[in-house]
Amino acid sequence: MAKLLIQDVHVRLGANDILKGISTEIRDGEIIALLGRSGSGKSTLLRAIAGLETPLSGRISIGDRTIFDSATGTNVPPERRDLGLVFQSYALWPHKTVNENVAYGLTLRKKPRAEVERMVKEVLSGVGLADYGHRYPSQLSGGQQQRVALARALVYRPPLLLLDEPLSNLDAKLREEARVWIRQLIRAAKLTAIFVTHDQVEAMAIADRIMLLKDGAMIQDGTPEQLYTAPESLFAADFMGVNNSFEAPIAAILNGHARLDLGAVSLWGRNKTPRGTGDTGTAVIRTERVRIATNETENRVAAELAASAYLGGRWEHVFNLEGRRLRALTETPLARGTYDLALPKDSLWIF
Repeated sequence: MAKLLIQDVHVRLGANDILKGISTEIRDGEIIALLGRSGSGKSTLLRAIAGLETPLSGRISIGDRTIFDSATGTNVPPERRDLGLVFQSYALWPHKTVNENVAYGLTLRKKPRAEVERMVKEVLSGVGLADYGHRYPSQLSGGQQQRVALARALVYRPPLLLLDEPLSNLDAKLREEARVWIRQLIRAAKLTAIFVTHDQVEAMAIADRIMLLKDGAMIQDGTPEQLYTAPESLFAADFMGVNNSFEAPIAAILNGHARLDLGAVSLWGRNKTPRGTGDTGTAVIRTERVRIATNETENRVAAELAASAYLGGRWEHVFNLEGRRLRALTETPLARGTYDLALPKDSLWIF
């Protein structure tokens, strides 16, 4: 059974179509990432689910309950949708303690005092802040404030948790740590969650499923592994991962593969879109798939090393290949010179 059902949702702001017919089902217990660049419509979709944005048309339901339907005029106010919200800015009351911030939603719901205290204590323990209840937000680090915001959203066990760029205000090290605990917390609470992010690594680390948006439309919907290893479009391939990409004429097509001519070099790759001989194709290959050639004979090219950078645990190298830049990773440094590189044809996608 779908926990959240979104059917042909359109949102228009002024003369601009922000969402152009989004449809999807989110099942009970799933963690979904809305991924895309700025202006892709991901935050607008989250706000439409929350009731903070009114769609032009479409239908949204949670379980058996319809919260928006343009056909019937249904539009449940945000405060009656009973959803958990975590904002980018944390939105904590500065004059209230951690306990009071977390208890706020329960107090509005007129829960008995003893029950409020029990639930607040339980959720703060769950986010690792059991001893911080009497502190104020200004006495907490950014990571601790984010945990308080999450605890406030979790405390009344909402049917759906919505998070808008929840980790963007944390520094790089804290973000890495937060990816782990935020997924663990959502899993432990057995919640369905949707979070907005522009960070592909964050999306892959936290989500069960990624919905990739571009210009208000769904480009691809699948598991992190599917989006990374089997992109269905040039946009999806280029957006995910760190890539090499270049354009060249298609010289031949055979058995689902195409050959690109790059001057004196020819490369075979998987033909991902309907292309014909003579068309211009765009090749994409992940940097980690390019390696120093050993026994490979196919897609083996000679390239001159132009620059190297140490990234901690690995080296990134930039090579010159027929006037194009080609990046590769190694575990050890390389001396200046010309190297034979292997670009496996099934890892080289041609769009």
